[in-house]
Amino acid sequence: LGSREHAFYCTIETGINAAAKDLGFKAVVLESDLKGDVASQRIEDLVASKVNAISLACNEPAGCTNAIVNADKEGVPMFTFDCTTELTDVIKCFVGTDNFQGGVVGGQATIKTLEDMGKTDGATIGIIGYPEPQSCIDRENGWLSVVNEYKDKYKLNIVNIGNYKGDADTAQALMDGALVEYPDMAVIFTVGDPACIGALAAIKNAGATTKMIGFDANPEAHEAILDPENGKIWIADVAQDPYQIGYQISQQMYKYLTTGAVDSAKILISPYLVDASNAKKP
Repeated sequence: LGSREHAFYCTIETGINAAAKDLGFKAVVLESDLKGDVASQRIEDLVASKVNAISLACNEPAGCTNAIVNADKEGVPMFTFDCTTELTDVIKCFVGTDNFQGGVVGGQATIKTLEDMGKTDGATIGIIGYPEPQSCIDRENGWLSVVNEYKDKYKLNIVNIGNYKGDADTAQALMDGALVEYPDMAVIFTVGDPACIGALAAIKNAGATTKMIGFDANPEAHEAILDPENGKIWIADVAQDPYQIGYQISQQMYKYLTTGAVDSAKILISPYLVDASNAKKP
């Protein structure tokens, strides 16, 4: 897993354990703290312990691709979920959200929010990114593909607020700085809910009117969207299905080990928008 500090990965783990129970295999579930060198060490340890297959959330591909390749050479088939690596072709199957499409959904929500606010003439919008995991790169690119279409039409000022590195405190510091420079920032999009948690605190502290759209739709996102005060800021979130990510990557590992094949090298699960109309109490 990336990190058990993220509700998203905990739900993936629930899906993994459910598949293990249903299919009858033993699941050894570890976490990498979102770091490539830690993931690399986990892979080496698992290979040494003679596991039959390994899957990981490849949050920092540059730090663990060599370990992935070496594991494959040792005869341990390698799989990825949530985020993968483009630095090797040994991955048997990747299961994750269609992150580019998720970014598109977030971009469409950003533009609609501007239109609903009546701020379609020279508004400033921003993005808090995380340009290490491919999943977050895809989300950012999907978002940009939409907002750039409206850049000239609405005279948008599009600001890259910075890399929050998967950390809410870092996101808060980035947003604090952005609001000093752009106090009238209308809407921001974040590539992960931890960034929203930090940005929400910064927006509230500044007394800003900035609206926010996140990505993950973790329980805290649903709670914030439904909250009378926080919901005025955190208005929407792009939802994933982490349970199915965990369950389906486990299915594909089991299928490969028992039949020598997977259903597809890439299995993408469609995202959708959560807002006050369909958010659920955690």
